[in-house]
Amino acid sequence: MFKKLKEKLTHKEGDVKDETATVAVAAKDTETTSSDAPVSVAAAKKEAKVKKAKKAVPAEETEAAISKRNSIMGRLVENMQNPPSEGDIVEGPVINIEKAAVYIDLAPYGTGIIYGKEFITARDIIKKINIGDSIAAKVVDLNNKEGYVELSLKEARQALIWSEAEEAIKTKKTLELPVMEANKGGLIIAWQGISGFLPASQLKAEHYPRVADGDKDRILEELKKLVGKKISVSIISALPKEGKLIFSEKSPENKEKEKIVGKYNVGDVFEGTVTGIVDFGVFVKIEDGLEGLVHISEIDWSLVEDPRLLFKVGGKVHVKIIDIKDNKISLSIKALKENPWVEAAKKYKKDKVVEGVVIKFNKHGALASIEEGIAGLVHISEFGSEEKLRKSLELGKTYTFKITLFDPKEQKMALSFVNKDAAVVAKK
Repeated sequence: MFKKLKEKLTHKEGDVKDETATVAVAAKDTETTSSDAPVSVAAAKKEAKVKKAKKAVPAEETEAAISKRNSIMGRLVENMQNPPSEGDIVEGPVINIEKAAVYIDLAPYGTGIIYGKEFITARDIIKKINIGDSIAAKVVDLNNKEGYVELSLKEARQALIWSEAEEAIKTKKTLELPVMEANKGGLIIAWQGISGFLPASQLKAEHYPRVADGDKDRILEELKKLVGKKISVSIISALPKEGKLIFSEKSPENKEKEKIVGKYNVGDVFEGTVTGIVDFGVFVKIEDGLEGLVHISEIDWSLVEDPRLLFKVGGKVHVKIIDIKDNKISLSIKALKENPWVEAAKKYKKDKVVEGVVIKFNKHGALASIEEGIAGLVHISEFGSEEKLRKSLELGKTYTFKITLFDPKEQKMALSFVNKDAAVVAKK
């Protein structure tokens, strides 16, 4: 194959030499011919060609210089404006396909070859290539030991894909892609053979894992429900060196959402529709495309254990906006009710002895309510262990306590157990 290609190049060089010799003879004949002598059509064409050649050549240029300029290499040097470098993407027609090599015409720079490991890694693509097809490849070696420009199809394809990714970022192109995997931080999505990451923070509201206290195990459980489903995403970052793409499900609508959120202010009150109920609160639709969260602590001044007992999806509820941050709106229901701590400030103070009902146990101790919406913590340290605490205090029963901390502005109260032996009947 190498011999055949060499013969082709030698044959082409011979043609150019013959053509140069013919022009030189014609020029000599023209110089000795009278301007008014009759000439044939062919001779006239030759004369015009020679005159044109003369016009382009400086007077001091020698015949040797002319011959050199008209040689094959001379033409290549003259026409070579931006020769390729290693790493460049080049394109040309396939001129031959062998069992382990593909040859590409890269005129005027030479002949490209795809062989060895580059041929093996791209064999699936090569199977679909025919002689005459124009293909793009990446230069990996400008002059290998056989004199060819060594090329890579696989690397060229990767470069083109990254270029396409950059274009998708600029145009904010939307892609419909399946979710391949899920982890505690988000979703894994593949595009053009490249794995990309979609952080949970970039999910739309309907796909965002609604999990209390950022429990990573529960977040993963929610995210796994999306595996296998197709979602509309856009590329927001491309990192070719790391081979990574970052996706977002909500970036195309951010501006629109900003406009919607921009219509509202902290303190606004309105009626919304309950769209979801979770352990940590209630989601309320404010308008199409916008919903806010009423955290469980903002549902009522009294302790709320399960929001599902108080609300139903589709039900109407009056809410107040208490915070707007990063296009997210926080709502409150209890803010529309009278604050019981205002009146409590007039009745209670530190060291006052009160009666309270045990309403909940937690890792810090027991929560006791001294009236509707006013509760304080009885710390576990008073009893030494959770077991002793639960033996001394029972849910639903009333006991006597002493107020050790009372801060109505911060809505905080701490209690100390007083009559350890005198539990009374639980309030009905």
